[in-house]
This record gives sequence, C-alpha cells and structure tokens, in this order.
Amino acid sequence: MSEEQTINVSSKTSPGGGRLANPTEEPTHTWDLNAPELYLNRELTWLNFNLRVLAQARDNRVPLLERAKFIAITCSNLDEFFMKRIGGLKQQIGAGITDLSVDGRNPQQQIEACHEIIRKLERDKNALFEQTMAELAENGIELLTWDQFTAEEQYYLRTYFQSNIYPLVTPQGIDPAHPFPFISNLSLNLLVTLRHPGAGDMQPALARVKVPVGADVPRFLSIPGTYRYARLEDVMSHNLDLLFPKMEIIDCCQFRVTRNAVTELDEEQADDLLAMIETELRYRRFASIVRLQVEPSISKNDRGMLAAELGLDEESDVFEVGGMMGKTDFFEIAMLDLPHLRDPKHHPVDHPRLREKSNFFHNLRRNGPILLYHPYESFSSSVERFLEEASNDPKVRAIKMTLYRTSKDSKVIHSLVNAALNGKQVAVVVELKARFDEAANIRWANRLEEAGIHVTYGVVGFKTHCKTILVVRRDYDGIRRYAHIGTGNYHGGTARLYTDFGLFTCDPEIGQDLTEFFNYLSTGFTPKRQYRKLVVAPSDMKRKIINKINGEIEHQRQGRQGHIRFKMNALEDSDVARALYKAGQAGVKVDLIVRDTCRLRPGIPGLSESVTVISIVGRFLEHARLYYFGNGGEPEFYIGSADIMKRNLESRVEVVVPIEDPILQKDLTRLLDIQLEDRYSTWEMQSDGTYEQRQPSNAAEEKGCQQRIIEIAEKREAALGKIKRVKTKAKSKKVHWSAFLNR
Repeated sequence: MSEEQTINVSSKTSPGGGRLANPTEEPTHTWDLNAPELYLNRELTWLNFNLRVLAQARDNRVPLLERAKFIAITCSNLDEFFMKRIGGLKQQIGAGITDLSVDGRNPQQQIEACHEIIRKLERDKNALFEQTMAELAENGIELLTWDQFTAEEQYYLRTYFQSNIYPLVTPQGIDPAHPFPFISNLSLNLLVTLRHPGAGDMQPALARVKVPVGADVPRFLSIPGTYRYARLEDVMSHNLDLLFPKMEIIDCCQFRVTRNAVTELDEEQADDLLAMIETELRYRRFASIVRLQVEPSISKNDRGMLAAELGLDEESDVFEVGGMMGKTDFFEIAMLDLPHLRDPKHHPVDHPRLREKSNFFHNLRRNGPILLYHPYESFSSSVERFLEEASNDPKVRAIKMTLYRTSKDSKVIHSLVNAALNGKQVAVVVELKARFDEAANIRWANRLEEAGIHVTYGVVGFKTHCKTILVVRRDYDGIRRYAHIGTGNYHGGTARLYTDFGLFTCDPEIGQDLTEFFNYLSTGFTPKRQYRKLVVAPSDMKRKIINKINGEIEHQRQGRQGHIRFKMNALEDSDVARALYKAGQAGVKVDLIVRDTCRLRPGIPGLSESVTVISIVGRFLEHARLYYFGNGGEPEFYIGSADIMKRNLESRVEVVVPIEDPILQKDLTRLLDIQLEDRYSTWEMQSDGTYEQRQPSNAAEEKGCQQRIIEIAEKREAALGKIKRVKTKAKSKKVHWSAFLNR
C-alpha cells in the first residue's frame, strides 16, 4: 500500500494529544503514515497515565491506606514531570526551538496542553484528598487543623516544636537589606507578613520561613498514643511568635517551587566525567524555576510578587493547591502499620530451582537457564545470592557488571567489594547520569574504586541503561561464563515493588557476546560489534525490531497469522510506531501492554483494527520489558532493559536477550495471557487516545493479574513444600510457572 494519501479525521483534540477519527466515516484505503493525527503526544499520554494512577485512589476495591499512597505517588510523579518534561520544553523555548513533535505541536503548544490536563488533575486530586481524609478520620486516623486540637494538645505540639524543630529554622527577612532569598527545589515555605507594634501605616514587612521537612523531621506530628496528626507547617504558622517575638503577624501563606532538573552539560568536552556530573548537580540546585504552587487564599499582591521574584508568568506558571501543599509527603500517613487498611503483605517466593542451597553455577550448568519474575520471586535468593556466591567462589576469576541504580544498603555493592578483596578481577560500569541518583552513584563509584575495583562510566554520549552481570569461572572443563540479564535495576528495594524479568544462563554464545559487550563499554571502541544472540542499542536494536515487525507482516501475507506482543513502559519511537501501523494494516495481530506513554492509536478502521493497547495499574509498578514475535509458528521472545523510545534505541546502551528454552517460552506466553485477559486492573486505549477501565463480568474476573500471579507463585511454593516432604526433590526441578498458570 502507498503511504501518501491523507486519512479522514475530525479536528477534535483528544486528551491523549492526537485528533479523533470519526468512526462514522468510511475508512480510506491508503494512509499517510507520517500524518501527525496518527500519533499521540508523549507528554500528554504520560499525564494520562498519571490520571490512571490517581484513579486507584478512588477505587473502593483498593484498601484505604493504599489509596492514600496513590495520591502521594501521583504528586511525586507530577513533581518529576515538571522537573524533567516541562523543564525540558521550557529550555527548548528559551533556545528558540520551534520544531514540531511527531504529533504536530511546538514546545509552547505542548506546555499549554500539559497545563490544561495538569489543572484538571490537580482539581481531581484535591477532591480525592479531601474524600480520603474523611475516610481516614472514620477509621481513627485524623489529620487536623490547629483549631481542632485541645488546649492540652496544642501545648504539647508547641513544646515539641520549640524543643525539636525551632533550632533548625532560620527566618529570612525580605527588604532592601535582605534581598529575596534562594528557594530550594520542592521545599515548603511560609511567606509571613508582619510589622512592628505601633508602626501605624508603615509598609508591612515580609519574611520567608522554610519548613524543615527532611530525613529527621516528619511532615506530620502526632499526639502520643493516638493517630491524631498535625501538619508541621500548621504548627509553625500558629507559633510564629517564637520566630518573630513582639511582632504583629498580619498574614501567613504557603508556597512551593519546582526547579528544572534538565541541566546536562556536554560530556564530550569534559576532561573528567565524574567532576562534570558533580558540577551538573550544583547547577541543578540553582536551576530555573518552572512551577510555583500557592494557596488559593494568597493575596493578589503576594502572588504577583512571588511570580515576579521567581521569574515566572503569573498566568501560566502559578498553580493553586487546595487542601495540603506537597502531598508527596502523604506517604508518611500511607505507610502506617495498620494491616487492616493495607494490601495483604507480600513475601516473594524462592524460584523452584533455587530452593536448594546447591552451588549456583553447578545448577545453571547442569539444569539450564533460570527465568525470574520479580517481585513474585525473590531478588535476594537469586540475584544477590548469585553475586554473593561469585564473590566467595575460589573458582570465579572475574565479575563484570553494569550498575544504573542500586539501594542505599546494597548487598550488590558489598558482594562486589568482597570479590575484589578475595582477589578476583572486578569491573563495574557505573552510570553517573541516572536521573536523580547521580549523587548516590558518585558515592558508589568512589567506594568501589577504593576497594580496587576497575570502575568506568560507560561510553561518551550514551547512558548505560542495560542490566547485565558476567561471571567468569574456571570450571572442571575450562573457562565458562555465567550471566544475568534483566529488565530492572540491581536494587533490592525496588525489586519488591516493580515487576521485572531476569535470566540466568551459561549459554556460551551469550557469554561470548557479553565479553564483547563489556570490552566495548570499557573502551568505547568499535560500537558495531558482531553479537551472536544479544541485541544491543544503539548499534542495531532499532533496526532489528523493525525488521522483525516486517517479518510478521510477511508471514501474514504468506497466509500465516502474524502476531506481535510487546510489554514495556513506553512506546514513544515514531519509527517503530509507524512499523506497527503497517503491521496493523496488513492484519497482523498486535497486543501491546504499555504502562504509560503510547503514541500509537489502536482500533482505527482499516489501519489498526487488529491492534490492542492496554495499561496495567496495580500494587506493583509494571516495569518489565518483553518482546514477542510469532515468527510463523517458531516464536521468538526477548527480554531486556530497553523501552521502545527514541532515547533508548538511539542514545542509550541497552541489551535484550532471547529466551530460547521452550519451557521458559511457555511460561512467558501464559504470563502474557494472564495480563491481556485481565479485567480488574487493566485500562484499554480507545482509538481517540483515551482509556477505559475494563470491568469484570463475573466472580472469576474479580482478581487482577498481579494478585493472580501472587497466588500462583504461592501455590507453586506450597506444592514444592509437599514434594520436599515426601522426599522427591528431583521433581522440583521440573516445576515451572506454566505448570501452575492454568490452575
């Protein structure tokens, strides 16, 4: 088919950022696959994902404190959106960039469209916050205003503030001798209007007071022995006489600012990448402000003064926040240890092959690859154990690893250091530019180097985002390489909250590929290497994905049903979206599980009728990446670190690995089936870019896919316990996901 004829569309704009096709019109026979109407806007589709997250806070099927958690997550997501996405768009405007996005918007138009959705989201969030507060109160958890406390309770709060927090506070005057102070990112502040007693008609004075919420200072102060809480800023605003003795307090209002986090320097011109990142972090602290949040009751004069001092447009960059400012701190309430108001506690199970304490490397060599699915299966007894055994095994000669993010008290780091102390060669590629983890990664890099580990920072110009470990061991028959390749970070904390796949293997070809790959990372030389099985970005991943999509089109034309299944966080790359449109035109069945951003519109007559797009929102953050191609009955599966985003495919170092074992392929097929069949936690995209939440039609559909997989893992664990009790341990090696997924 030609790609030149323009499609029939109406001019109505969808919340997803495209234009709505008129379903009553007859579809044309040819399509302009470059038409902006076919592509949804990246920023707007991400904001719509945040609306789906917020919907969890109104879903009465979700326990109350979990609903409170989703309000906090929504706020945290929005903070990051302003820092990264709005900040980046404002930089484009400042640089005079007027290029249109693939959906036909310039940077200013994108900001305006984002602000429209954000203001709606803020209204919805504030209403839900008030509703949640009322329900919390019904359950004995009260977040009260100052006037709602008894005199005795007020005395306790004042005394607590005076003893524990007052010494940390430094009021700052605002006058000709004291210029407007620096306001730190995401800090909560009080703007106090005051004057000397008896000053008559003299101009009132202004002062700024930073609310010192942090690691040692909670946002919510509780009355001992109760679940009655006061907000710290409320306590401070009603005890300003401690900060401004003998002054008359006229007014006090709150404000909060968000600064741009896009402050990347040109690393190609840097002599020392680590020093450059440290400089970049200092720049970020003083970066331009992209949002001012204020109370609705703030005076027009104060609102205008703040906007002017902070260099913001009062109409577009100032957002009124009702209820409570900085609702990200609502996590403090959401994390209360009240089991009856929380999801049932989840305990990851051990993988069946890893229940026995036999040698990890013997296990892989004798019994084949192991596929992990976190958090249903334990990260501790798999990945952390793998590194721990490698660090102590006298036959292990070398460990090579990529590190994008890790936890504060990382067992991964401990094992790497231990390996070096035990005389093994250890090489770690640390990504210093992992957004918002730069400072932590600098500390880890320094600690690793102090232990004698060879630390590099990847390839100039590309973030190293892949998740790979290579262990070189001298086995009885010579050198053998053992590998782990995953979809998630080597982070023990997020491994309990994010869904991710991981593969352990001693496949010689994968081991050889990883050796070539680490040589590339450590030198930056010869990026286009010959890999036998791995698919690597930026060298060839995008080309191979598009070629495999085209292969499914050819299978369809030859009379074999083409079938594509992708599971990922984002589908943003327009070239891959265009290839998927071609697949839809050809009748290839395309199932897309996309957590947030998705440019492609399903269900357009004559173009994407065979395409389904769903988004899963549940207690765990969907983070796994899986790519399936039917391949005419000889299916191909790949897992790895890359989303289908331009940055991942062209500007990051990524790795995906084939899953070739038939049993593991069967496991992945059924896990995908469970997610695609879900009618509890799944939202389905409509052709206009909006999403509708699926509804269960019977009792069997009342469980979401995440809960189903939890129960399947627990059943498998129980069955293995019975096997062990009757002393038939050998059978446990043959128990896989697929043995239980149909039960």
